[in-house]
Amino acid sequence: MKTFDVYPLFNITPIKAEGSWLWDDQGRKYLDLYGGHAVISIGHKHPYYVDALSQQLNKISFYSNSVVIPQQEKLAHLLGELSGCSQHNLFLCNSGAEANENALKIASFVTSRKKVVAVKNSFHGRTSLAVAATDDEKIQAPINRNEKIEFVILNDLNELANAIDENTCAFIVEGIQGVGGIQLPTTEYLQFAQECCKQNGALLIIDEVQSGYGRTGKFFAHQHAAIKPDLITVAKGMGNGFPIAGVLIDNGIQAKHGMLGTTFGGNYLACAAGIAVLEIIKNENLISNAEIVGNKWINELIAMPGVKEVRGRGLMIGIEMEFPVSPLRKLLLEEHGIFTGSSSLANTIRLLPPLNITENEINIFNMAFVKAVNKQLIVK
Repeated sequence: MKTFDVYPLFNITPIKAEGSWLWDDQGRKYLDLYGGHAVISIGHKHPYYVDALSQQLNKISFYSNSVVIPQQEKLAHLLGELSGCSQHNLFLCNSGAEANENALKIASFVTSRKKVVAVKNSFHGRTSLAVAATDDEKIQAPINRNEKIEFVILNDLNELANAIDENTCAFIVEGIQGVGGIQLPTTEYLQFAQECCKQNGALLIIDEVQSGYGRTGKFFAHQHAAIKPDLITVAKGMGNGFPIAGVLIDNGIQAKHGMLGTTFGGNYLACAAGIAVLEIIKNENLISNAEIVGNKWINELIAMPGVKEVRGRGLMIGIEMEFPVSPLRKLLLEEHGIFTGSSSLANTIRLLPPLNITENEINIFNMAFVKAVNKQLIVK
């Protein structure tokens, strides 16, 4: 048997990692500024994280949710404390797609409605409802296409006002669009969305799968707009590589047995990973670091050659160039040993490094970036 050919692969085999760095099987060192789609939030192989998982593995690694798992309550308490969302309850699952799937189900359960309003150029995952609310027909099988989903343009208030009505169960929007090229909802837009949902009895779902967990200088990106969503979805940076995700559910939404369920969600190891990540973020002031070094970095990038626009907050950054970035990313990887991310926009690079990245590591990128851009401009 062979693995199913899903992704085009770099001819690189990482075998070791530490902090913001990777080493391949040839001994070459790479600066990791993508973290596997924003997953590596506290750096690779953080000793506190490794120790927490090792200790848990030596006790008990798994049992089903039919028993009391105190680590779930500890994780929920810490998450509420650090995020400021203690007015929500936590449902634990395994991936961002699963989190969004459950958030949409909850909205439909609560409202007894079917219509969902989503945003163009969105990405919410690849499971049935999540991919239906994702504006990309290439990843939707015919069975996923859903006439109950209506797409609107990001930051267009009129379109939103016309779309959210008495038949709408939920409006779902990313805190910052990731795959869509680091596109930011305005404060006015998010506040207007909250008001539209309230007026029509719909629920507001903020997808913080990529933009959450301190990446933007606040725990969640939507907190820059001072709103309080009914449902918030989290994943990626939540476990620093261990599969864990969740839905933060407003405590006004009543839980009912059988409404939601999961086999692996909230297992001992996942909770150990999630607790360690939160404790490291808190103890090392990583949200503050993301804001300070990230916003400084954004200002530095704006002044660099070939850069058309820089979008983002903190350490969620999109660099839009005057030309397609695929050759530039290849140069950065092959000649300078730096991993960066792509987006649905051919001209935009995504940077999603660990929250504990240092200014020295940023300077390494900046120098390599200028060299690579200048070489690319000469080639053009």
